[in-house]
Amino acid sequence: MSYKIGIDAGSTTLKVVVLDETEEIIYSSYDRHYSQIRKKLLEELDQIQPLVEDKELKIAVTGSAGYGIAEETNLEFVQEVFATAFLVREEKMDIDVVIELGGEDAKIIFLTGGLEERMNSTCAGGTGAFIDQMAALMNISTKELDEMSLQHTSLYSIASRCGVFAKSDIQPLLNQGACKEDISASIFQAVVDQTIVGLAQGRKIEGRVMFLGGPLFFYEGLKRCFKDALKLNEEDAVFPKNGQLFVALGCAKFSENSKKTYSIETLKNILGEEHKKDNRLLQLQPLFQNEEAYKIFKARHDAYQLVKMPIEHYKGKAYLGIDAGSTTTKMVLIGENEEILYEVYASNQGNPVEIIKRELLKVYELCKDKITICGSGVTGYGEELIKHAFKIDIGIVETLAHFTAAHYFDPQVSFILDIGGQDIKCFKIASGRIESIMLNEACSSGCGSFIETFAMQMGYDVKHFAQIALFAKHPVDLGSRCTVFMNSSVKEAQKEGASIEDVSAGLAMSVVKNALYKVIRTTNVEELGDHIVVQGGTLLNDAILRSLELELHKETIRPNIAGLMGAFGVALYAKENVKEKTTLISIEKLEHFRHISKVTNCNLCTNHCHLIVNYFGEKERYISGNRCERPVGKMKEKLPNLYTYKYNKIRKLGVTNGTKGVTVGIPVVLNMYELLPFWSKFFETLGFNVVLSSASNKKLYRDGEYSIPSDTVCYPAKLAHGHIESLLKLKPDFIFYPCMSYNLDEGISDNHFNCPIVAYYPEVLTSNIEGLKQVEMLTPYIDFNHPKSLSKSLYKLFREKGYDLSKKQIDMALEKGFIALHTYYEDIRIEARMAIDYARLHHKPIVVLAGRPYHIDPEINHGIDQLLNDLGAVVVSEDSICPKDEKPEVNILNQWTYQARLYNTAHYVARQKDIDLIQLVSFGCGTDAITSDEINSILQRAGKLYTQLKIDETSNLGAAKIRIRSMFAKAIEGQGRKSYAKL
Repeated sequence: MSYKIGIDAGSTTLKVVVLDETEEIIYSSYDRHYSQIRKKLLEELDQIQPLVEDKELKIAVTGSAGYGIAEETNLEFVQEVFATAFLVREEKMDIDVVIELGGEDAKIIFLTGGLEERMNSTCAGGTGAFIDQMAALMNISTKELDEMSLQHTSLYSIASRCGVFAKSDIQPLLNQGACKEDISASIFQAVVDQTIVGLAQGRKIEGRVMFLGGPLFFYEGLKRCFKDALKLNEEDAVFPKNGQLFVALGCAKFSENSKKTYSIETLKNILGEEHKKDNRLLQLQPLFQNEEAYKIFKARHDAYQLVKMPIEHYKGKAYLGIDAGSTTTKMVLIGENEEILYEVYASNQGNPVEIIKRELLKVYELCKDKITICGSGVTGYGEELIKHAFKIDIGIVETLAHFTAAHYFDPQVSFILDIGGQDIKCFKIASGRIESIMLNEACSSGCGSFIETFAMQMGYDVKHFAQIALFAKHPVDLGSRCTVFMNSSVKEAQKEGASIEDVSAGLAMSVVKNALYKVIRTTNVEELGDHIVVQGGTLLNDAILRSLELELHKETIRPNIAGLMGAFGVALYAKENVKEKTTLISIEKLEHFRHISKVTNCNLCTNHCHLIVNYFGEKERYISGNRCERPVGKMKEKLPNLYTYKYNKIRKLGVTNGTKGVTVGIPVVLNMYELLPFWSKFFETLGFNVVLSSASNKKLYRDGEYSIPSDTVCYPAKLAHGHIESLLKLKPDFIFYPCMSYNLDEGISDNHFNCPIVAYYPEVLTSNIEGLKQVEMLTPYIDFNHPKSLSKSLYKLFREKGYDLSKKQIDMALEKGFIALHTYYEDIRIEARMAIDYARLHHKPIVVLAGRPYHIDPEINHGIDQLLNDLGAVVVSEDSICPKDEKPEVNILNQWTYQARLYNTAHYVARQKDIDLIQLVSFGCGTDAITSDEINSILQRAGKLYTQLKIDETSNLGAAKIRIRSMFAKAIEGQGRKSYAKL
């Protein structure tokens, strides 16, 4: 009999199992291959050779990277799902479902009810690579992350569909002082959520579940999260003793079916052969043709130098600027002539407070009695925390800080591009004021962390990785995909023979393309003007800067402090604006400064916020994570808020005085947030009781996530599954949720469709929620614009369901329903007029928070309306001020009612000097890709700043706050601003 070898070549690891003639494992290994699969395999065969000597060998290969090996060498290949299913059957394991997580691959195999595999696409979100990235972000090992997760007391909502989205959720938590134990557990919970929603896609995971793959073998915290989420007992949660090798073992046993046999030497020869391929790579022009071109480039940018003076040689007043960024902390101390006396650019390492304490102590030590710090300022994600911790004088929004710095170097600046660790900020400047602001969304693809991730994967530090790109002969065109999608492109390029230098240059160009075409979305580079200032640590990378200039066909200005511009700008701002004695923490207090943070849940209102309480010394504290002011004890003026007003009205529309003893359940979801006044009155008139689904929250979402068939659908639709589950617990006689292709025709659009999700999601719920087999959900197709047809179809429906209702009763109920709906519409319009009058009387900013009816749900809007109130703004909604019976000209097909309201509202706002508009967009909304451009165009023509906030299931308000504060600070006039330009 032959010895058998199973090779599982995954995206990041290589697993090898060798079985002897008795099927015993005599060798096994699990190791990373760093994309050098053949080399690693040959090393494994060297280890195996003494064990097998001259024995006859059978071999089979599997895995995402194994197919290419098998194709090139003609070795036996077996699909992973068959290798797994084969071993389960062989061992008679009685398994219903297999969940396997690898380095960049994740899959679910349903064995009961027909063999079916569901696998992630090219995105590595929710896999081992995702966990690696998150551990690196927190500056801990994966082992430490696992150990910490077991000590958690609270969970945060973290995006798992993509590593760069998750960074945007985690970094603010770190900056606010959240404990790493809770973040670690939240990362594992995110992986579980991605598996259940993204992979299972509505098919229930039940029965005996086996967990395979490295992450599910090594991480106890991840195992616990899966067991808790799937409600599995010890018997039904199966973790094999060789779980990380299970597929390789199945592959080895499957090789018994192969007719081919080999000796160990033959295998080594086969794997050692070179296999040349035709080069199919798209290539770009080199960044620099020669050394001389690079020298000219360097000399041009070195002309923009800020004077740096050794602090030991300075005496006088100084001003401190701190930029507490998403991944790095920057600090500068400037003199009276704006010379740099001290500078810091350091990684946060998950604890920006300690970094700043350390550097401030150094500054005080160097200043001694010769230098007096007369003012201090802070900006960035960690602004509030750092301001409270160190008694900083002034905190300003990042956009203002960066504009101030850019204006110093070029008073005629027309465009500012700032690329940081996870943020891209772009400002168009006209007549000395910010005309428009563009920031990347929750995704940080194309930022500094994008390059850093690939440099680390390839074994380089960032500086060296950038340097080797400069003279690459054939840069690879990698497009502008996000980090985890780009992994496959890079690996494919390497397989095709691209050098590390070519890949590095290609990635630099990808960063630029992402900024220009995904964030700025420019179609004409001339719109950017000829005075372009670039800044941010990422643009200190010469390869990226050169790529930008080649793509723009323009020269740019990069100051020698490009990575410190935020800190420099806020130091300048402090120099101009701090007139009183500084409040900056003294050296005596700093030496005894201590910082600890604790996490607690607030129960002062229905939000139940996760609070992070930071303590500085015995008495000082700073609370973050709150949506209202109650936890901090500051009850501000209660400002008008149409979102809160509408939501409270809707939640009170249950009916308990029914006379027929029938209870109908209505889910408060999607278009029901607008039409509930109609249906509540309709059923009340018929004598039915009405129960509403519970208020949205994370628990409600998790109750329904098992039945969500698509991970890409918007969060409001995903929540609908939990709302149905909450109604089922109330045991109504039936649930009512109609399908509506059309909304009411308001005379403001060419047609009046609902979007497909709003129109037909009742069908999706019926098909995927098990409980609806016991409780019927009625989903008739109806149209409010045809009352006779509506009456006829509802009469027929209820008669068929056995309810003794006359046609006259239906007609009366419909009439009262329409009256209730129109009364509701008029009521919110009156409330909006009162809100605007109040704002104008008290000189408050007015913001139209423009979205859909369901955006009034606090779980969906994440308290953005409350944030606006906290910043002193009065909030109205698009439907409360949208002009009636006006159909303005737009440049697109105007066929959806909700979107038509947005266009009308934008035209109204464009005519109002004291009203601004913020558009809420739920991730996954396809129609808003068109809507956003049109609204932006309407506002820009009127000189208004367009602000868009993209929201999903995660509730990080850091980026939202930057955009809102930038909007309030938009009218920064060049006139009267001190000109610092000295070049």
